[in-house]
Amino acid sequence: MDVQVILERYQALIAAELQTSIRSGQAELAPFYDMMRYHLGWLDSSFRPTTADPGKRLRPTLCLLTCEAAGGEVERAAPAAAALELMHNFSLIHDDIEDQSEERRHRPTVWKNWGVAQAINTGDGMYILASLALQRLSQRGVPADVVLATARVFDETCLELCQGQYLDLSFETRNDVTVALYLEMIRGKSAALFSACTHIGALLASPDPALVAAYRRFGLNLGLAFQIVDDILGIWGDPALTGKSVASDVMSKKKTLPLLYALEQEKRVGGTDIFEIYRQDRISESQARRVVELLDRAKARAYCQATADSYLKEALRELDRTGRDNQAQQEIREISRFLVERAY
Repeated sequence: MDVQVILERYQALIAAELQTSIRSGQAELAPFYDMMRYHLGWLDSSFRPTTADPGKRLRPTLCLLTCEAAGGEVERAAPAAAALELMHNFSLIHDDIEDQSEERRHRPTVWKNWGVAQAINTGDGMYILASLALQRLSQRGVPADVVLATARVFDETCLELCQGQYLDLSFETRNDVTVALYLEMIRGKSAALFSACTHIGALLASPDPALVAAYRRFGLNLGLAFQIVDDILGIWGDPALTGKSVASDVMSKKKTLPLLYALEQEKRVGGTDIFEIYRQDRISESQARRVVELLDRAKARAYCQATADSYLKEALRELDRTGRDNQAQQEIREISRFLVERAY
């Protein structure tokens, strides 16, 4: 089964809902919404139409696939899928500011183009539009109690994202970060949104709490596996495929899972090589290569891949617990395996 075909199936539906969500009124406010459209890949920096990379739109696709697999109507769930994609993107706009990232998807970030103040405001606005998109569920015939439950999951997930980001930022100045604490951080910053997508997709399809809980746990485990694979690619990924320089996460001194695992192994034997390099204000290319050698010696990549595989197995077990066996369920499995086996 071609994963790209699966990912493209709902693109037109998702794009239409996103377009509905971002509509400017008076002319003076057009640039406010155009900055959002720029971030989503619809406009260039002069606000002219373009066809920039919008990303895989993986999260809204998972929401719609889960809804279909659980017996729901995809079109009815489309506003929620758009809301989740907007939540993801508002968090990216803010992350780019906090990380001082100048590029995203091979283009200047919103803050780089229009300044930090406007980027903060753009992200804030996108978050509100995401929340308003959820209200369109009522227009699709979703019962009020289900809309309310969906909104609660949405808000709780946003809080988890903020908490995860807080931990991630705090790690930059801490020397006591452990593998266990790191996994707690990505559970909020990355996995919570995956969990929300499958949780909400199931909520909009079924009143069965056991079924909904199984899909929620599936998304959480898949999100953990996804982030760990991202960590692997941030160090060992092919630049031609990832769009990042070799060992980009090392050069930026990120405390990702491979690094933290190797540091713990180093500490057990009384070593300080990686720690001493990470204490430097800046890491040179030669030092980055040395860190990668030390990570390889500690078998950090193998550990991370085994950890990601373990989370994937648990995710697939949760899918089995749903008792569903249809095309959408099979496509969810295909996407799940792709996300852990991918090279970009």
